[in-house]
Amino acid sequence: MNLKIPLVLAPQPQGGYAVSSPLLPELHTEGDTADEAVANVQDALAAVIELYEELGRPLPQSAIVADASGPVWFETLVCTP
Repeated sequence: MNLKIPLVLAPQPQGGYAVSSPLLPELHTEGDTADEAVANVQDALAAVIELYEELGRPLPQSAIVADASGPVWFETLVCTP
């Protein structure tokens, strides 16, 4: 399944970064660097999908990419040295 999930990457006062999603409020993860925090999203998303399945709750329709063979608009974070 291909999903398009909006993410919010927030620097933390104690260091590191937290990631959340306004579309999936249950999605939370973090990392010591921005790259690590974004990389951890896949595991956090898998946990949210499992939770939704256990609750019999569908994912938001706007998160589902209906045609993965076509172009998909997305933004990503690129960290440079």
